[in-house]
Amino acid sequence: MKRIFSILVFSLALWLADGAYAVNTFAPERLNYEVVYEWGMVWKHAANATWTISKSGNGYVAQLVGYTRSWADKIYPVRDTLRCTMDANLKPLLYEKFTHEDKYYARDNVKYSYPLGKTVAKCTRQRPDRADKPDVNIELMARAQAYDMVSVFYMLRNVDYASMKKGDIISTIIFSGKEKEYLTVTYRGVESVKLRDKSKHEAYCLTFRFTQEGGKKSSENITVWFSTDSRCVPLKFEGRLAVGAVKCYLKQ
Repeated sequence: MKRIFSILVFSLALWLADGAYAVNTFAPERLNYEVVYEWGMVWKHAANATWTISKSGNGYVAQLVGYTRSWADKIYPVRDTLRCTMDANLKPLLYEKFTHEDKYYARDNVKYSYPLGKTVAKCTRQRPDRADKPDVNIELMARAQAYDMVSVFYMLRNVDYASMKKGDIISTIIFSGKEKEYLTVTYRGVESVKLRDKSKHEAYCLTFRFTQEGGKKSSENITVWFSTDSRCVPLKFEGRLAVGAVKCYLKQ
């Protein structure tokens, strides 16, 4: 269960730096997802997630909330919230992650600044459940535009996939509350994807690969399908766990 919302909750053909993609505006939006856990022949609707975005001044606030269902709460309860404030160009200004997984509580706070074309993030990790654990404060830096696990999806929803070829690559950097990861997104072309309500949709298929400094793989790959219409909505996510797999479906 712990990895479910990490999955929600990725030679370079394209390097995404500031201004390397068209920025479209986002209307207020609410997307609901069903999270299905697979273990052998067992498939269980384990959790739900809600993804919203709304205007805030000249920019946006986007939030992803995930929570296990009642039967899964008895095994490993999860209540996670990821929230990001972005400017009008979808550049992140503040990222917050509130983690409540079984008896584990944590809060990550990432504040972005952009001196001399770089991306600098001041990160604080707090453990409100552990009075003996001091706050962890670190600074992360990238020489190009960097994102978090919420804002990166809005950037990716602005990519012109129709002009890409199979095998083309998008690369960028992800800041979490404590580390920097390199995200490589490989475009796999257009596929037909089936949702849980049996409806079928044409979708852009992409594979997300996360690595650390030196190229070491930091987590399992994720496959994401975006709708081919102008909204480019994430329709489905799929990833492996240490035991089994997780699939997240848009609920229409």
